[in-house]
Parts: sequence; C-alpha cells; structure tokens
Amino acid sequence: MKRLLLIIIVSCITSMGATAQQHEAAAISSSAISSSQTQQPSTDQQIHHQMPGMNMSETQQPSKGPMLHLEDLEKIGLENNPTLRQADAQVRSTQGRQRQAGLYPNPTVGYQGEQIRGGSFRGGEQGAFLQQDIVLGGKLGAARNVVEQERKQAETEREEQQLRILSGIRLAYYQSLAAQETVALRSSLLKLAQDAVETSRQLFNVGQADQPDVLQAEVEADQAELALEAALQNQQRMWKSLAAVAGKPDLPFSQLAGNLEDIPNIDTDEWLQKLLTDSPAVKIAQLGVARAEAQVSRARREPIPDLQLRGGIEQNRELMESSNRPVGLQGFAEIGIRIPLFNRNQGNIQAAKADVERAQLETKRVQLLLRQRLASTVQSYLTAKHSVDRYRNQMIPRADKAYKLYLEKYNSMTAAYPQVLIAQRTLFQLRTDYVTALETLWMNSISLKGFMLTDGLEAPTSPAEMDRPIRETNLPIASSGPGK
Repeated sequence: MKRLLLIIIVSCITSMGATAQQHEAAAISSSAISSSQTQQPSTDQQIHHQMPGMNMSETQQPSKGPMLHLEDLEKIGLENNPTLRQADAQVRSTQGRQRQAGLYPNPTVGYQGEQIRGGSFRGGEQGAFLQQDIVLGGKLGAARNVVEQERKQAETEREEQQLRILSGIRLAYYQSLAAQETVALRSSLLKLAQDAVETSRQLFNVGQADQPDVLQAEVEADQAELALEAALQNQQRMWKSLAAVAGKPDLPFSQLAGNLEDIPNIDTDEWLQKLLTDSPAVKIAQLGVARAEAQVSRARREPIPDLQLRGGIEQNRELMESSNRPVGLQGFAEIGIRIPLFNRNQGNIQAAKADVERAQLETKRVQLLLRQRLASTVQSYLTAKHSVDRYRNQMIPRADKAYKLYLEKYNSMTAAYPQVLIAQRTLFQLRTDYVTALETLWMNSISLKGFMLTDGLEAPTSPAEMDRPIRETNLPIASSGPGK
C-alpha cells in the first residue's frame, strides 16, 4: 500500500514538472513572437541594420536630407540629361539650314581684259564686270520647304526625347521604389528569423526543441541575411541607374517618397488608338512623307533654267581711224539661260517619287510594328494587374489570417511553433512577390503611357536619319535580382 502511494506521488510530481516546462516554453515563444511584432524597426532602422558577417561600408548609405519625390527627379532629369540638349541642338541646326536654303546666290565681281597689247591697241580693252544669277521657278522656296519638313521632324524628335527621358526616369524611380520596399521587407524578415533563432535556442534549453530545430532556424536566418544583402545591392544598382537617367551620376543616395500601390488604371483599347495617332514615332513617319513630297516638288522645279545676267564697263584704249583718238569708255551686257535639252532632272524626279512611296509604306510599317510591340506590353500589363489583384485581395489576406490563427493556436498550446514560423515566412514571401508584381505593373503602365519610349539615354536622331523613327521603342522589364 505504501509502495502504491509512493508511485502515485512521483507520477503527479513528474506531470506537474512537464506541464510547467510546456508553459515556460510557450511563454518563451510567445514573448519572442510578440516582441518581433511590436518591435519592428522603422524604414531607416531596417536599412541601416547591421547584420553579422556583412560589411555595411560597402553599401552606400541614404543621405539625411528630405525624401525625393518623382516630380523632383523629373525636374532634375529635364535640366541635366544631355540628350534633351542634343535634341535642342538638332532643332537649331535645321533652322540654320532652312535659312541657308532660302538665300539668294551671291553676285560675282571681276576684272575683264581683251586685246591687251601695245602698238595701236595701246593696252586694249580693260574693265570690270558684275555677274548675277536670277533663280527662277520657285526653286529657293521649294528648297526651304524641304528643310521646313526636316525642322518639323526635329521638333517632333525633341518632344519624343523629352517623353523618353520622363518615361526613363519614371521607370527607374518605380524600380528604385520597389527595391526600397523589398529592402524593408527583407529587413523585417531577417529580424523575425533572428528572433526565431533565439526562441529555438531557449526552447532547446528547456527541452521543448531538438538541436535540428535550432540548426534549421540558424540556416533560415543566414538565408534571410543573404537575401537582405542582395536586396541592398539591388537597391544600389537601381539608384545608380536612376541617377544616370536623370543626368546626375553623383546624385546622393536618398530615400524615395511614393506609394507603389497607387497604380493607374489604363484602358488598353484607348491607348492603342492613341499610340497609332499620337505616338511621336508615327508623327515622324508622317512628316517623312511630307518631306519626300517636298523633295518631289523641288526636283520638278530643278529643270527650270535660271536667268544669267552679266554686265560691266571697260576702257577701250584702241585709236579710232577717223580721229586717231582712243575709243574710251564702253559698256557690255550678257543675258543667257541654260536650255534643259538633255538633262531635265528626270532621274532625280523618279528617285524622289520612289522615296514618297517608300515613306508612305514606312508609315504603315511603323503602325504595324507598334501594334506588334503593343500586344506584348498589353499582355504583360494585364497579367501583372491580375497578379496584383490576386495578391492584394486574396492571397495576402488569407496568408495573414492563417498566420494569426496559427499564432492563436500556439498561444493556446494546440499548434507547434514551426507551424507559426512557416505561416510567417509564407506571409512575408507573398508580400515580397506582391512588391515584384507591383513593380512589373508600373513598368508596363509607364511603357504604355509613354508610347513605349523608355530609354532616357538613347541619343536623338539627326534629321538625316529620320527614316528610322522607332529605333528606341523597347519593352521594359522589372528588375529581377536575387534581392527579389
């Protein structure tokens, strides 16, 4: 009887000790989770967070000045990007050529001498002449009209260049903003992973976790640290790209102000029509037709001969037989035209007509090519928009709810701590993927609104190369580095 009583007492004591250990483990884990929830670092703290094994001196630190807005960067770009000044120089160049094309030919002044010898001729006839070509047939006006079309092309190219710079800055801005958000998420995830390591070690100390659990938590913390380091490097890369497009490569690294979730809503059918009518590439191609037609008009006027006038005065020193005195001053005049008998510029007229046909077909080709490239951009935009909607309205809310439910169950000792960690990792990964989807959506939105002109450092076309008006249309891609 005494022996039975002793066994019962020992069993009760053992049961009470195990229960106390479970409550202690739960308290340790709950404390770690609540700490990770309530003590999230701010954005600056996340970015400046010093991780073990990472040399932060290799990573540029954000400046302490005010946050930069998109409007600030656009202003900087329009003031400093050299390609816009190149486009301005092209406009001035065509204005100069237009002025030159309308100038009248200069007159010719010279000396004329005949029968220059002694004897009775007494030096012969010597004097001066003035020669002037009178341009007929409106050739000067036709030449000015050709350069006028080039000037309009250069001005359209300047507008295109400005749009290309703004689109390039907007692309780089939202890529940098997405990189900044990714750094913040990766910093939070690293903090949670480090808390999980500490919690696993405490649970191991009280006998509620095995050594593999601790090792697994440490490995995941190392992975989170590497992911944050990659995200920081990607942020640096995006910032350097943004500074280059803005024309200030030495622009201090700063935090960006903006909201990735403030996405625009685009009517793709409406923008297709705008692309085919308002795109600078289409306008340049249409002006190419006008320029080719002006060349035909100029070629047709070329055979009209110019009037050649020449006159002067000379001193004739030859003695007259009747009076034996010098003839004296005498004048002379010449009027002539070149008869277009063999060369009526028929070859150049034929070539100019062929150029008109080619320019007309080029306009059609440009519109077809824009349709082809737009199809890919629209598809990417619709796919990214659908992904953003799914992440925001379904996947992230569900993952957040699952995480909270696991946390409640763990606090009530009906779920294991690893389940909480898995739900937590899933939630953060979805948020990271959501940022990537937002970035892709912004890239394609900017491309559509910018008529697919996104390379802000592409050199503007000179008027002599206007037959390649869509060389710079390109499709943007989201920055997909290891930090994502």
